[in-house]
Amino acid sequence: MDVFCPSSPLEEAPPLARPTAFETLVDLLRWRALYMPERLAFSFAVNADDAQRFTYLQLDQAARALAHAMQQRGLAAGRAVILLQPGADYIIALVGCWYAGITAVPVYAPRNNTSNQRVRLIVQDAQASVVISTASALEAFEPDDYQVQAPLSLVPIDQIPASGADLWTAPAIHGQTLAVLQYTSGSTGAPKGVRLQHRHLLKNSEMIRRAMGHDEHDIGVAWLPPYHDMGLIGSIVQPFYSGYPVHLLAPATFLQRPLRWLEMISSYRATVSAAPNFAYDLCTRRVKPEQLARLDLSHWRLTANGAEPVRQQTLDAFQACFAAAGLRPSAFQPCYGMAETTLLVSAADPARVYHQVAVDREQLKRGRLLRTEAAANTQTLISSGRADRDVTLRIVAPHTLTPLPEGEVGEIWLAGPMVADGYWNNPQATAETFHAHLPGDDRAWLRTGDLGALLDEELFVTGRIKDVIIMAGHNHYPTDIEATVMQAHPAVRPDGVAALALDDGSQEHLTLVVELERGWRDLDLQGVRQAIISHVSQHHQLRVDRLVLVPGNTLPKTSSGKIQRALTRELLAKDMIQALGTEPCP
Repeated sequence: MDVFCPSSPLEEAPPLARPTAFETLVDLLRWRALYMPERLAFSFAVNADDAQRFTYLQLDQAARALAHAMQQRGLAAGRAVILLQPGADYIIALVGCWYAGITAVPVYAPRNNTSNQRVRLIVQDAQASVVISTASALEAFEPDDYQVQAPLSLVPIDQIPASGADLWTAPAIHGQTLAVLQYTSGSTGAPKGVRLQHRHLLKNSEMIRRAMGHDEHDIGVAWLPPYHDMGLIGSIVQPFYSGYPVHLLAPATFLQRPLRWLEMISSYRATVSAAPNFAYDLCTRRVKPEQLARLDLSHWRLTANGAEPVRQQTLDAFQACFAAAGLRPSAFQPCYGMAETTLLVSAADPARVYHQVAVDREQLKRGRLLRTEAAANTQTLISSGRADRDVTLRIVAPHTLTPLPEGEVGEIWLAGPMVADGYWNNPQATAETFHAHLPGDDRAWLRTGDLGALLDEELFVTGRIKDVIIMAGHNHYPTDIEATVMQAHPAVRPDGVAALALDDGSQEHLTLVVELERGWRDLDLQGVRQAIISHVSQHHQLRVDRLVLVPGNTLPKTSSGKIQRALTRELLAKDMIQALGTEPCP
């Protein structure tokens, strides 16, 4: 198949119909700028009444201007930290890096008076040579604070002359060129930079297109952070790949007013969107009847949920709430993936309602999925669908490193062309995670750290190895306990629970840290405690040894809303989490 080479003059590009023909994202975006220059690439909501809009030609021009400015400084082949708030400039910075042959390092830009420790660690670890930000932010930037070997070049994206677009020269890149260092969210440890080449981004985009049936007739709406894998790959790269427009809003806008997400889906008649569990929970709890009456979600054909694991209560509540707005049950698409696999691994069939199965709770504690029709002591699991045809998936006993049969819970191991190139500048972690081996198999396998099982070739994710709570020889998944706590009392904040096992040297003790909604001062805190303890005892036959009630926004979370349990455990040990009142458990 012919390939559109980045060194070719734009006017000579062949009229290719499928994005699989391209070797890099630069090839793809340059082709779109030529053959669909006026097509909307993306918009970014500035406020409720205004949005910045970029066609493929406008995006191409802005990216070429930025790329030329960096090329002039001799910065090609380096790594550029993008230190911007989510917005149109963030996307231009990403594409500008690729146009310059520079590896993009998307990060979260802390606001004023917040810690920049994570940014400092990433700049140092990535050995960055460039920081892209605004002129005002760079005025306060102190390169000496970042202790990097080479001088940092500061590029103010809001002062790039547009005339540079005509002076740009195409970079000498190929499919194996490093496109992104995707730093992990740090939900279970220190963040590491996942090495993603152009081929990884394009291959996984094709897998997503197949799994979700995307084409140029779709319309997307997204609020996910562009420095997170779901936001970067799923909400920016995938629309570019499949050729459909995406309308974006800032994560802060969503958190301040969750219904803005659904209002944009309604007004743009969007067909695709995605979010983690907490977003659906937040919308369900915040929507008012008069707001619901103004929504039309009947054209929303696919709403992806990439949480691990996906919660039945979340999907049921969201569907029950928004069915009146036309939301169809078949719109939900549970899926599974991670930064180390670029993004997607498996997804439910978008042509039917997602698959769920009732299993015996006691057998699940013993590491086995056993279907049951009994009404008592069961747990419903949501399938994350089947792995893509280019993915090889095994369930492996994490201690003996031997494959397990269907229905047995073990660690999810993966192999395939979407698996990243390892961690940046971290050979030990790369060897441990990306170079695992099975008996009699020479392939290198990715150890995901996730637990799951296969039933009828569908993947059911049950939790994280590092988070499993072991009591009396049985496995208890913190997400299950946390879901129970969230149902125990209306004062418990959605996705504001951390279930931990704290070891005193002789045994593990179940500890719960629970955020309360606003107005907690008016609550009977002892009554809330009693409800939580009773629910956990009834549903899990577990004693709560320590219950810590805290105000909202106390628990540390990743950019996608996942509880950072390891960090929570560390903060508890250092007595850095302030409890509300006393916390004895009976």
